[in-house]
Amino acid sequence: MNMTRIAGRSLLSTATVLAATLTLATMPAADGTVNARSPGDRHLLDDEPPETDRQLAALATRPGLLAKAAPDECFLGIGTQDTPGPDCEAGQPKVNQSYVWGLTKSGDHVWFGTAANVHCLTLGIGLGQTEPIENDDFVCEYGESQQRVANPFIPAAGGDLRPPKVYLYDTSSRKLTDKTGTISKKSRIDKQRLETTVGIRAAGSHRGVVLLGGPGPLGINLFAFDGASGRYLGSTTLTVYGNIRHFLVADGALYAGVGVGPDGMAGGAVLRWTGNKSNPFRFAVVGNLPAQVADIAVHKGRIFVTTWPSISLDGRGPITAGVWVSRWLTDGKRGLTTADAKRWKQVWNVTQYEPDPVVAATYGLGGLASYGGYLYWGTMHMPLKATQTHTTRHKPASDEQGVLAVENTQRTASIFRASRFDKGKASAELLYGASELPAFDPKANDGAGGWQPTRTGYRPKFGAAGFGNGYNNYIWKMVVTGGSLYVGTMDWSYVSNGLPPALGGAVRAGLGAADPASYGADLWVFDNKGKPAKPLDTTGLGNYLNYGVRTMVADRSAIYLGMANPMNLRTGKGDDVPEGGWELIRLPVANSRSSAAKG
Repeated sequence: MNMTRIAGRSLLSTATVLAATLTLATMPAADGTVNARSPGDRHLLDDEPPETDRQLAALATRPGLLAKAAPDECFLGIGTQDTPGPDCEAGQPKVNQSYVWGLTKSGDHVWFGTAANVHCLTLGIGLGQTEPIENDDFVCEYGESQQRVANPFIPAAGGDLRPPKVYLYDTSSRKLTDKTGTISKKSRIDKQRLETTVGIRAAGSHRGVVLLGGPGPLGINLFAFDGASGRYLGSTTLTVYGNIRHFLVADGALYAGVGVGPDGMAGGAVLRWTGNKSNPFRFAVVGNLPAQVADIAVHKGRIFVTTWPSISLDGRGPITAGVWVSRWLTDGKRGLTTADAKRWKQVWNVTQYEPDPVVAATYGLGGLASYGGYLYWGTMHMPLKATQTHTTRHKPASDEQGVLAVENTQRTASIFRASRFDKGKASAELLYGASELPAFDPKANDGAGGWQPTRTGYRPKFGAAGFGNGYNNYIWKMVVTGGSLYVGTMDWSYVSNGLPPALGGAVRAGLGAADPASYGADLWVFDNKGKPAKPLDTTGLGNYLNYGVRTMVADRSAIYLGMANPMNLRTGKGDDVPEGGWELIRLPVANSRSSAAKG
């Protein structure tokens, strides 16, 4: 079988190498301590206005659409130097900014940061794609990008990286303000930190300070703003850590989950923010974990986190994803302290569900929330990552075995919940998933190996994995408001059409045929803990090119959704296809808590 070549490195590894090679020669030494101090601005800087009228032109036609990425380059052809957009006298408008990667709310202000061309980076690193791609939806130039031509030491898979952007949306005035220039104008080091950040992957706010951060070449780059005035407070780099995804306010304190070391693969930590406006980058380590932290939530007086797989530092092999819990927040001094760093316990692990140990090592855990007396969490499955891991461990002896490997390693996102965490273990209940999954037995068929349906030990309460859609591969984010639990997914059915025919056929054999009527990310709601979730939208919230609900924050009246949409060439106004690039969407919700206690 002539499958697409699959590489073994993670998404962030090449991206951070790219950033490092561009700037290490001139970049001043970063602050190397967690308690790094960066003083506030001595003067206010002019903010950038909304990028163009084009950015807001479509808002009136889509209820709830607050802001959308605008084209920022003119694409002239693979290997050609792009020119600034959006108005292109030559070439095609291109929108590089694809994800609302970090999102938070401070008063009437919604703050968010973006990431660019994430789909290209994922294909390049996750699937080993380095040959340029150009189709009606997107272009990935890889090694032929002018950025790499000018710097041949840059890995080809990272050729499509662009710096992120930072925005403020005022819900009262309905004004979008680009804050990126405020960072860049502050100082050379602030500008370099921003331009070498892969993307703004996390955002949080507390006590009038907004923090935004993401991975860079030397660690986590953090940027701080005054949440009320919008004044930029400065930046720093936390060199101990390599990844950050989410913040949480619990019991009057702000916490963040991070990954340790390059790409966060050397373990995880939970940090408690101890800073203020004059010193916004002070943290205390209140949790040490063997795996990098994904999502973080408070449930019944304790903090829970989900993790992604990491590399064991003691040679025991990979650390599989799981659910971890802190001590009680009310024990001793209020909130978690440094004395609690080693007091976390794992209460659930993906190996309790997935019967194939090789596939289990590729699971990530994503969205996490407390609702109706239960803690809910979901799984995440990077397309074809389990195939790559399996075929590395058990090399197929024939094309037929290669096809079977693709068919049997595909997984769809599952959802679990638990209400009791006795003796360090969770009595988990499977809501959406499978009672059987294929597991590989290397001794079957006289040592040739074979796949067998194997019990997971669970029976789904409400339905099949992915809410019945095999291409819902991520439970990306959960949020609770108005007495209901909202669940956002990633749906890769639309992009699966671009797979090579043989590979695509094997994927469809494992997941089923993709339904064009359900292209786009899903948003589901549990409004009663005793009943199945209900679909609010299964087509990308009005744009089927939105393949993911990447981030969500809520207040009493609405949910703000940050969408993932990497279709960088879908910028035409004269066709019947929606446009690419990130979107910020407001969804009104009913303010009622009566249903949460039902069931």
